[in-house]
Amino acid sequence: MSYCKILRSNLNFQKAHLSSCQVQFRHCLKPALGRQILYSPCGPLLIYLNNRQFTFKSTVEDLAKTQAGIFKSISESTPVGYIQQFLVDVHDKTGLPWWASIVLTTIIFRTCITVPLAVYQQYILAKIENINLEMKGLAEELKKELAVAIKLYNWDERQAKFHFRKSIKKQWNNLIVRENCHPFKAGLLMIFQIPLWICLSVSLRNLVYMLPNRDLGAELNFIGLTVGGFGWIPNLTVSDSTFIFPVTLGLLNLAIVEVQMLSRRNVPSKFQKGITNLFRGLSVLIIPVSACVPSCLILYWTTSTAFGLIQNLTLLSPTVRRFCGIPQAPSELAKPYSHITLGLKSRFNVLKEFSVLNTFKNNKIK
Repeated sequence: MSYCKILRSNLNFQKAHLSSCQVQFRHCLKPALGRQILYSPCGPLLIYLNNRQFTFKSTVEDLAKTQAGIFKSISESTPVGYIQQFLVDVHDKTGLPWWASIVLTTIIFRTCITVPLAVYQQYILAKIENINLEMKGLAEELKKELAVAIKLYNWDERQAKFHFRKSIKKQWNNLIVRENCHPFKAGLLMIFQIPLWICLSVSLRNLVYMLPNRDLGAELNFIGLTVGGFGWIPNLTVSDSTFIFPVTLGLLNLAIVEVQMLSRRNVPSKFQKGITNLFRGLSVLIIPVSACVPSCLILYWTTSTAFGLIQNLTLLSPTVRRFCGIPQAPSELAKPYSHITLGLKSRFNVLKEFSVLNTFKNNKIK
């Protein structure tokens, strides 16, 4: 056999063998971590094929669809429907313009839901403070009893700590049951207030965009909102281009944060300072956000925040607290408003001294 025939036969054998390998490849595909691995009997050949190519555009589209579905489910929910109908009924039955109807509805919800829960929260917190004060005396008595038990039962340090913590927890639970003031009850205000804020905001959004059903009533409400404003916001379906309400909302939120900070008797911890700074940042961040929403929404947010500031200041008064049945607590201030005023004056003095010092340094450098 010549050399050319031998070479031709070898090439035919390799072609047949490769075709058989390709057939075996199709039956040996195994997925691994979103890819496919091809095992070849001819050698350790690994070929990776992408099952799916994720692009930025597809990710954004999926996220937009998810958000649209969430907003649609909230917009068509039963609580939003009831609140939206309540807004329309207040406007129709009182004959007030839409801006006044929104303010009145906000005051009604805050007075009937938020205020009682805020009073109850202060009641629970005052009870817990008094329990903590009582627990200090009980802890001292338990330490004395523990010292006797260590000698009597020959407990080591680990056993002594275990029995002490067990006794402290038992005494704490007994006091909580006696006073009926579980700490979870102090969170009822946020549990109800946040969903209420969301539902009322979505209800106003539905009125602006004629949702969930674009019928004749929805169109009439939309037309009423376009002419139901006042002053610099005659159209409640567009944003406040003057930035008056957004800036006012940010300042009111900052005022609430500072009142909470200045009304404390004790020096705040690092964690409390961090939370305070976080809310300060959010108060500033809400200004550009609120400048992009319809005026009816920013009107509701501003009214609700102003109501919250007045509510917090009112509940600082010892007279009001006794009238509402809130027990006296160690952190309660006898003259809260004088305390807040002194705190504000001290801050202004520090800022004034800081500005004078900077001016002096700049003049000295020049």
